[in-house]
Amino acid sequence: MEANHSTTLGVLLAAGSGTRFSGSQHKLLSHIDGQTIISRSLTAMTGSDLDGFILVSGALDLSNHISDVEVVHNPEWKTGQRSSVIAAMEFARAQGYDAIVVGLADQPFLTSQAWSKVSSSSSPIAIATYNGTRGNPVRLHSSVWNTFEDLEADPDAGARSLIHLHPELVREVACEGNSADIDTTEDLDTWT
Repeated sequence: MEANHSTTLGVLLAAGSGTRFSGSQHKLLSHIDGQTIISRSLTAMTGSDLDGFILVSGALDLSNHISDVEVVHNPEWKTGQRSSVIAAMEFARAQGYDAIVVGLADQPFLTSQAWSKVSSSSSPIAIATYNGTRGNPVRLHSSVWNTFEDLEADPDAGARSLIHLHPELVREVACEGNSADIDTTEDLDTWT
């Protein structure tokens, strides 16, 4: 296990089309307490002590809604979340990062502290927990990237398949906050 976590990249996955959301606009552009979901999620990530930040886009062009964070487009976004994680790993590898911490843009209640706590773990895989329930963000050290990329896994499973296959590499990190997703207009109504 590595001793230094000075090269950790924060990754916000925002590539999906949000088909379950029946609102008049993409769910990430909907508002909670006067702020868009994407803005809330970005603020939590960039408020952490990670060394760099990217947003992985796909279905939605978010360039007009994002500032101060590099946008990495995933042309394979339709294949599922796994391709977005791989796009983040490729970016991180090219830029010399040792680890990525991945969160979902449709989880606007993650805190900056959760991002920081997960990133500070020395485990190859670290998972935020909320009252004992696993959620996001998730830290993946570079030592597991090849294993992740080589998995024959559900394309929409993200890192779940890797976590299930290698529980010995996983450490849970207790966090404050909430990892609730906003997938439907009913989910949004719960919080507005």
